[in-house]
Amino acid sequence: MSLIFSGIQPTGNLHLGNYLGAIRNWVRLQDDHDCLFCVVDMHAITLWQEPADLHRATREVTAALMAAGIDPEKHILFNQSQVPQHAELAWIFNCVARVGWLNRMTQFKEKAGKHKEKASVGLYVYPTLMAADILAYKATHVPVGEDQKQHLELAQQIAAKFNHDYDTDLFPELEPLIFGEGTRVMSLRDGSSKMSKSDTSDYSRINMTDDVDTITHKIRKARTDPHPLPDNPEVFDDRPEAGNLVAIYAALAERTRAEVLAEWGGANFADFKQALAELAAEVLGPINAEMNRLMADPAAIDAVLGRGARRARELAEPVVEEVYNTVGFVRPGAS
Repeated sequence: MSLIFSGIQPTGNLHLGNYLGAIRNWVRLQDDHDCLFCVVDMHAITLWQEPADLHRATREVTAALMAAGIDPEKHILFNQSQVPQHAELAWIFNCVARVGWLNRMTQFKEKAGKHKEKASVGLYVYPTLMAADILAYKATHVPVGEDQKQHLELAQQIAAKFNHDYDTDLFPELEPLIFGEGTRVMSLRDGSSKMSKSDTSDYSRINMTDDVDTITHKIRKARTDPHPLPDNPEVFDDRPEAGNLVAIYAALAERTRAEVLAEWGGANFADFKQALAELAAEVLGPINAEMNRLMADPAAIDAVLGRGARRARELAEPVVEEVYNTVGFVRPGAS
């Protein structure tokens, strides 16, 4: 059975795009794979985080994953900072990766913007820590969005170079898992922009913390156009907001856009939005209620993360020990 590593940052509200693009797919992977689900709090601090907000968000993301169906007993759910092997292996990978490789990472350029000289070193070497996250467990498959695909390719490069430099086959080949239609959810206010937790308008997204009334209100307020729904998805290139709402409906209903339009083509948006709001409430309402129940007991969430971290360390310790021996570190008393 393959071993899957999945990571998610605790930086602000999780939203519908996170659920449809990642979390729901992770839940399904549990049936056929061994999985590690990691709340990557060390990645989060590559950009400044208020400590109290990071603390709260780590618990909130953990609650969201469990509420959505992640099983922390059958699989491993933990936060990254509790497993020091991530940082230890990342340093070795900093010494394996080449500056030219990191200079090509587009996400650093996007996040640092025009002020890259003021960006943290952590943001620059973010991809080597991501490689360590995966390879500390010799994971074989990694679910990634398009924005992380380049980082996974770098992890593959690092693993291959380490194996070559030390004449070993210590690290396996990595396979990306990229899911298909319905994973890219756009803003409810601008159909050309991806739904984002950093958007200043809360009406641009449906948060996993939103209750049913809030979800319904946001969908009714979502931007559309004055035309009825088409019967063909090919026309959506010129109607991004309309296309986004149909794509969300299709993803929530687990149908294709063509199937949705076969039912709704020619309908007005008021009726379609009402149906979409009801569907979203049906899918997300129970998750929100379970999140609230879990968040009411933070000690129980911390216990889940603690158990997961112990299990993760048991897997990572022998891998990092093998790496240390391969590199040539002197480790008196180590196994």
